Amino acid sequence: MKKSITIPFILQSLLTPEEIATVAKAAGYQDKARKFTLFTLLQYWCTAAAQEWSSYRAGSDCASASGLPTVHYSCFSGKASEVPFAVFKELFHLLVRKCNRETRRKINIPKELLLIDSTTITVGKTRLPWAPYHGERAGIKLHVALRAEKGQPIQVVETVGSRHDGPLCEKLTDPSCIMVMDRAYGKLERIDGFKQRGQSYVIRLRDNVHLEKPRALRRLIAPNSLVLRDLTCQLGTAQCRSRKRHRVVIFQDYEGREIRVVTDLMQVTAEQIALMYKTRWQIEVFFRWIKQHLNIPTLFGTTENAVYGQLFGALIVYVLLKWLFNAGSAALPQHALLSFARFARLFVLSMLPVEWQIRIQHFIRRMEDIPFTPFT
Repeated sequence: MKKSITIPFILQSLLTPEEIATVAKAAGYQDKARKFTLFTLLQYWCTAAAQEWSSYRAGSDCASASGLPTVHYSCFSGKASEVPFAVFKELFHLLVRKCNRETRRKINIPKELLLIDSTTITVGKTRLPWAPYHGERAGIKLHVALRAEKGQPIQVVETVGSRHDGPLCEKLTDPSCIMVMDRAYGKLERIDGFKQRGQSYVIRLRDNVHLEKPRALRRLIAPNSLVLRDLTCQLGTAQCRSRKRHRVVIFQDYEGREIRVVTDLMQVTAEQIALMYKTRWQIEVFFRWIKQHLNIPTLFGTTENAVYGQLFGALIVYVLLKWLFNAGSAALPQHALLSFARFARLFVLSMLPVEWQIRIQHFIRRMEDIPFTPFT
């Protein structure tokens, strides 16, 4: 494979020096290095994720084989602790905006599904004393909003492991999407607020939430439907009850367990709402994939900048791989198609079929033509 379609050189094609300088300035960071620059650190973090480096020292040993400038591992470690992780977070969101432009123009449905959940990475308590979690463990969380259409994360919020999931979903909302969330986000006041603001939602209810004054909705029963009930009601008991009436759909999963979801959607069938909630499994697959293939559980550093910088570097790699996979799959003949897991592995090993190499080079050239837009 040509060097132009390895991770470091794709980054060089998609991120201009002006963009990187603007992001660094907004984060209050001035890069004075001449050899191991901010962009080199970004390339190191992304290569560490793609090739699953085990440590700073291992990364320094492997850098030259990846076409990166070689530095002592202490330089890598020091730079990782020095650069604010806000720089990598903003570069991640910048790449998300760039890689999703073409997809947004193709979407014809009025509202897309936005899957919201979090994942926790834990280590020993003494390793990250600033991130307490449970008992003798420390940990950090990534709260993610994932587009169901293409499997792309569009927004990420980082917190310590002890931070509760519920309030964080307020930072991930999008009125143009239908949010799909699990029980941790089902606070009654929050659900009322979503309905009042016009934020569409499909949220699983906790098993102990009382359904007050239920009224069944008329509906056509689909053959082989797993839906048990479709109704409107208030939620909760007299001590804590929703102000508004909400639609609740009760259905069985494929293992026969009863699941209750609450929604504001009234113009879709109960079967469609059940399928929307089942789509939430995609974000669990996303979390499992990045942990297995992007080296996320192996945290190199102990400072916030080093830890979160590494994690956002890994997410940047996922965004690039997913974008290239989606773009290539849409234009290739059936015999050349690959699964995402196989595509990612062949990409890292520089063993992609020639059809994929041609398509990737084509899309990279198109991205290079996107003009730089200053941040506001």
